[in-house]
Amino acid sequence: MTVFHKTVLFTDTDGRARFREETVALSEGTPAARLSPLMASGGYQLRQSPVGFRSEFHCTGAPQWLFVLQGRMEIGLQDGSTREFGPGEHFYSADTLPEGAVFDPQRHGHRSRQVGDEPLVTLFVRG
Repeated sequence: MTVFHKTVLFTDTDGRARFREETVALSEGTPAARLSPLMASGGYQLRQSPVGFRSEFHCTGAPQWLFVLQGRMEIGLQDGSTREFGPGEHFYSADTLPEGAVFDPQRHGHRSRQVGDEPLVTLFVRG
């Protein structure tokens, strides 16, 4: 079966953001154009971030797909690890604050920053 590779940024049981890899079955369509089942979405937003943009640690407010359209984006985790995404790359951001938790910038969430000499343009699609 043909699959789509999905990188997921999620909140683990210890409250820390981590990455994991998943697959989505492309079980519909034709052999020439495989499709996933239709997925619901709650709208989308485009964002442009200038050269030098960087955020503080934060959690995703609501699960969403993030697609890089232009430039490069780095996601940093509390453990010091980073992953970089460029044009055409994507991830599913679901590192929401654990229920009942109070945000702690030393424990929760991820940070993001623009990388390189080109502004960052991203598309967010609510899941």
